[in-house]
Amino acid sequence: MDRSLAGRVVIGRSFDPAAPFAKALGLARAGFSLFARRRRLRLGLLAALLAAAALAGGWLLLRNSSLVSVERVHVSGVHGPEAAEIEAALGRAARQMSTLDVRTGALAAAVAPYRVVRELRATASFPHGLHIDVVEQLPVAALTVAGGRTAVAADGVVLGPALLSSSLPLLKQGQSSAAALPVGRQVQGSSLLASLTLLGAAPAPLARAVARVYTGPQGVTAAMRNGLVVYFGNATRPHAKWLSLARVLADPSSAGAVYVDVRVPGRPAAGFAGSGPPEAGTTGSSPSTAATPTSPADPTTAAELAAGLTSALGLSPGEQATPIEESSTRAAPAEAAPGAPAQAGAATQAGASGGSESASAAGAEAPATAPAAGR
Repeated sequence: MDRSLAGRVVIGRSFDPAAPFAKALGLARAGFSLFARRRRLRLGLLAALLAAAALAGGWLLLRNSSLVSVERVHVSGVHGPEAAEIEAALGRAARQMSTLDVRTGALAAAVAPYRVVRELRATASFPHGLHIDVVEQLPVAALTVAGGRTAVAADGVVLGPALLSSSLPLLKQGQSSAAALPVGRQVQGSSLLASLTLLGAAPAPLARAVARVYTGPQGVTAAMRNGLVVYFGNATRPHAKWLSLARVLADPSSAGAVYVDVRVPGRPAAGFAGSGPPEAGTTGSSPSTAATPTSPADPTTAAELAAGLTSALGLSPGEQATPIEESSTRAAPAEAAPGAPAQAGAATQAGASGGSESASAAGAEAPATAPAAGR
């Protein structure tokens, strides 16, 4: 018996490569013939196609028609000297749209020249209303660069000299040039960004009272317009530090202090004329000249500031962040002029001298967090 491959017999039918295509073609012919015989099915499909086209065309016509055109524009969230111009630009752009076709890109392009605008949120109110919420990056400081000044936002974005005002506190950036800070760019430097973060968290009444901010031996330091010096240390827990300062200033027993130390916001300390500043928690370069108050603080203004802060922060009259204890140590910072009074007064030391704010004191500090009042 021959067992070679040549001697084997192939059993079964041979494979036809064209068979699957023939079957598919047959199925297609059968379906087409069935469709041709079913007149109602053919007419129904045609009607569905025509209805879809009509609906699409009608939607396009309605979306751009006067029936849904934007006629009432309400803009919120804008402040400052450019507010009227921003509202006008948004109104002109919005009235070119409809409530069914709100183009946020076109709205953003309309206010692109205004660096104070960070973000836009548009909400249509059918059939003719449009509400636009503007998220701003307001200037918090006037940055001195190469002899010139420019407004800067809390996140470090340069807003340009057009937004400068006399109420902005001064900041100084060393060894830079005006060309290195174009409008829209962000400033560099950890100490500078820390100062801007603190200013951005300041309640409006206190922000207007700040004359300048610098980095000194006690870290980030704010010199108030009446000569009071406030030591913040760093930018951690900025809202808690401003809240601690506000509560200290609202205490009537703190009149006459020349500095307030809120580096540990749960244990604020105050100093009076007599000896040196509190122990330095951080290192840095202090300014060459110190702010000198021109006149004593107005008691009426101080009382109004304290009352306003107490109300804005939701405090009852006389409420404090922590119990205040009388301290025998009276200290005056090197940055303040001797005998300079504090605006609304600063509290006496809270149970410890400035040098006691160490890591152990930080662990024992009481929570004092609260949102800052809107600027």
